[in-house]
Amino acid sequence: MPIHRDIYPNLKLRIYTSGLRQNRMAKILGIDEAHLSKIINGFREPNDSLRARIAEILHSDPEWLFHKVLITEDNSILDHEIQPK
Repeated sequence: MPIHRDIYPNLKLRIYTSGLRQNRMAKILGIDEAHLSKIINGFREPNDSLRARIAEILHSDPEWLFHKVLITEDNSILDHEIQPK
């Protein structure tokens, strides 16, 4: 079965560059680490409130932070902003 899922590469990058560990960030947000992991890896969609809180913690623009790309079954990455010709 093909796997298509949206991911947030900017979120992953910003968490990595912030030096904030995922378990610590989940604790600050008051959510389970597994829930945060699912958001980071594109398996769950955060609500607007959670997006804003994550962006505030990471000192980042939420629109940039939660820019989606699509991972396809052949591990291609498609940017949702770029329309194929």
